[in-house]
Amino acid sequence: MDYQYLRTAREDRVLTLTLDRPKANAFDFTLIDELLDSLRHAGRDDQVRCVILTGAGRFFSSGQDVARIMEEGPGVPYRKHLQRTYNAIVLALRSLEVPVIGAINGPAAGAGLGIALVTDIRWAAASAQFIFGFSAIGLAADSGISLTLPLQIGLARAGEMAFTNQPLPAEEALRWGLVTRVLPDEELMPAVRELALEIAAGATVAHALTKRAFNRAYLGNLSEVLDYEAHLQQIAGETLDHQEGLHAFLEKRKPVFQGK
Repeated sequence: MDYQYLRTAREDRVLTLTLDRPKANAFDFTLIDELLDSLRHAGRDDQVRCVILTGAGRFFSSGQDVARIMEEGPGVPYRKHLQRTYNAIVLALRSLEVPVIGAINGPAAGAGLGIALVTDIRWAAASAQFIFGFSAIGLAADSGISLTLPLQIGLARAGEMAFTNQPLPAEEALRWGLVTRVLPDEELMPAVRELALEIAAGATVAHALTKRAFNRAYLGNLSEVLDYEAHLQQIAGETLDHQEGLHAFLEKRKPVFQGK
């Protein structure tokens, strides 16, 4: 498939999806739709037995393109926006019945973090960082992060990431269990591809059923969580703090939040 911001390559039953929207692979509607379309096609293609999801350049993804949100003006309908965008991506990745490997090549923030966290296996480059992001612009967790982050690193560590918004370096993410391997930047993709080929040569039906079992055991309430996050994000999006956070982000200054 030819897309504007998503690069796709299928070789030896492995489909590699590369987010490629300079300069930080931030999502707009075009990239969102391209990723959703590629996942739909992958789900119908019997020749796809493993998927690699990564980013081009120095970033995995910085999440939502904040400038696009600003263009919509105040009062962005966040509930509707999430249902149209990140909720759909998260559910598509979890319902895809082949293993998805997240090759986290650089910073993953906001919705980019949420998307990374629903991949089945995560290997990271040494330069990767994991950033909550939402609190910096006066928003709450979305993209499934309120479930997946505490599930994988514990409630207290998730709270620390959310409330301080401090980046989590790759090596610490490894110690916390957010990724299972950290490699030098130049070694990440060759190593991930080798892993993907090994998985693609495995028992496809067994992999699909195991992923279903994991979804049922650990993520059985994912749809409800996404819906509740969208409800809370609608509330957060109507605050003055959110407007201050957006302006501060674009003006590259520290926000002054008033708790309103």
